[in-house]
Amino acid sequence: MTALPGLTHNTDPADHTHALTLLDADGYAAWRDAQPATLRHWLQAQGFTAAAGTHALLPGGEGFGGAVLGIGDRHDPYAYAHAPKALPAGRWRVAHAFGQTAADARAEAALQLGWSLGSYRFSRYLGDGPAQAQLVATPDADTAAQVAACVRVRDLVNTPTEHMGPDELEAVTREIAQTHGADLDVLTGDALLAHNFPAIHAVGRASHRAPRLIVLHWGDAAHPLLAIVGKGVCFDTGGLDIKAAAGMRNMKKDMGGAAHAIALAELIMARRLPVRLLLLVPAVENAIGPNAYRPGEVVSTRKGLSVEIDNTDAEGRVILCDALTYAGEQSPDALLDFATLTGAARIALGPDLPALFASDDTLAQAWLDAGSTVYDPLWRMPLWSPYLRYLKSGIADIANGSSTPMAGCITAAMYLRKFVPESTPWAHLDVYSWNDADRPGRPAGGEAQALRSCWAMLKARYGGAV
Repeated sequence: MTALPGLTHNTDPADHTHALTLLDADGYAAWRDAQPATLRHWLQAQGFTAAAGTHALLPGGEGFGGAVLGIGDRHDPYAYAHAPKALPAGRWRVAHAFGQTAADARAEAALQLGWSLGSYRFSRYLGDGPAQAQLVATPDADTAAQVAACVRVRDLVNTPTEHMGPDELEAVTREIAQTHGADLDVLTGDALLAHNFPAIHAVGRASHRAPRLIVLHWGDAAHPLLAIVGKGVCFDTGGLDIKAAAGMRNMKKDMGGAAHAIALAELIMARRLPVRLLLLVPAVENAIGPNAYRPGEVVSTRKGLSVEIDNTDAEGRVILCDALTYAGEQSPDALLDFATLTGAARIALGPDLPALFASDDTLAQAWLDAGSTVYDPLWRMPLWSPYLRYLKSGIADIANGSSTPMAGCITAAMYLRKFVPESTPWAHLDVYSWNDADRPGRPAGGEAQALRSCWAMLKARYGGAV
């Protein structure tokens, strides 16, 4: 199994481990009162109450003799995420055995997931950092695969564009395809025009790195087709409608949708979900050059709809429309897309809640319910068709930008809706893919959001994951 951050499988009894007691505020008093008087006084002197996000070291022969970790909801992974950095470096083992109930299994998985996410550090350019506390644990295969998927998203998003352009994104996907026996096809440069993906080509043609459409196929033809699309704008200058410096600073993350889609595909294949998988990643740089697409141009699309370019910085929807059209042509059982699409979604919901748009109520509710269950939330927003009037063009079928600053994430979703068949269950996630500041389990930088809840929803929908 691939090593996971913060977790060690060392079970050698000769290897010293520190004992860790997990307590919430409600259970603390009974545990404390059962301890020797010296320990009770020690905890009282520290003012420890087992409040969520706290810890207390216990006295012992080596300066400390274990610790108590204050947690909140024991099924919330982030209840444990402070531990790796709060506790002294070394190997830690939970002092009490988990029970045999389903609730106990959920708590144990949450501990492992939260500890690992709290241990994550992007070290490609910094090397190893300070030693952190490690948890002696052997996660089940599903928990391990979910951690690996979250780490995959974080690593892809955190990598600067110089090392994560369209070609590198292709290389990562190719490696994953080879690992899991998937087929990979890539249309690059002018091949996009030859195969009728003109909108992807238009956005990416100005870069020295050729635009491309990465297409992965996997699974049994007898299984239902699941199509996943991810926005792969590996860097977004804004194009000729150039972004201000502050807005451009973190645009390496504009391929966050692709990172989610690739990681989800890898998770599906690793766990052998009984679906026939189609992964589509239009990968481009929205660059500035003599052949950059221009405001006022009319761009062709695979669907045959003409698009007037109102704003070259609304490029994500332009590349997605060709990929969504192709996905819809395959008549999938469900179509999901992930995209760092609009700042308006962040204004509406902030950085922590991805905005969900869906054409199918059952699909949407299943994802929302999974988000609540696995503590990986998202929030549904409306596909309000009257706002299509804001995308009206006088010379083309539709404009890629809105005539008003209002309802920006809704108009973007309505634009995408034009390229998805009415009969196809479709969900679009407008995701931030980023943490602006460090929090336990959520380090500053790239982040996987609503990925675990999507996986939980897909397992419930299709079943049979190994």
